[in-house]
Amino acid sequence: MVVLNENAGRITADDIMPMDEYKKIRKEHRRSLMQRKLARRVHVGPFVLFHFENYITLWSQIQEMLFIEGGGDEQINDEIEAYNPLLPDGNELVATLLIEIEDADRRKKQLHMLGHIEDKISININNEKILAIPTDDTERTNSDGKTSSVHFLHFKFNSLQKELFKNKELVAYISIEHDNYSHSAMLTEEVRDSLINDFK
Repeated sequence: MVVLNENAGRITADDIMPMDEYKKIRKEHRRSLMQRKLARRVHVGPFVLFHFENYITLWSQIQEMLFIEGGGDEQINDEIEAYNPLLPDGNELVATLLIEIEDADRRKKQLHMLGHIEDKISININNEKILAIPTDDTERTNSDGKTSSVHFLHFKFNSLQKELFKNKELVAYISIEHDNYSHSAMLTEEVRDSLINDFK
């Protein structure tokens, strides 16, 4: 199994394994990664999933893209440039939000009802509200009011908020306060344990 540092800094080309080496460890790494991801996922309401990113999840995504698409050195640079902005910087949590609806017609209808959902999300603890900040790479809600099924969100914590989050005697939850989707979910102790590492 490949050993990776969860709190490493930026991903560089030197971090990427040659494909022949990655192929040897791929099966075991993907199995291990699935267990890690379970502790970094939070379902909110009937069809929204938050997956919190770190060095390992993003490194793994880059390796998989390179393995599947075989784009070589040029693709390495493109993938690193795309994924590095999602690495937590020690003062934030970073999540990919997925709207998961299998039926295409129902999904299209719901996405039109959830415009700007990315601006209605927060992590809450002890009367502190940490608002989600969408990445500014592209507008995720179009002029027709249809939102994307994928969003990339940063939750910026100050020093007090980080200390509160680390105190697991306090309840922390993630909340969506959209007119057409109002749901919250508690962050379990297992999730908190994993996410606290992102502040190191």
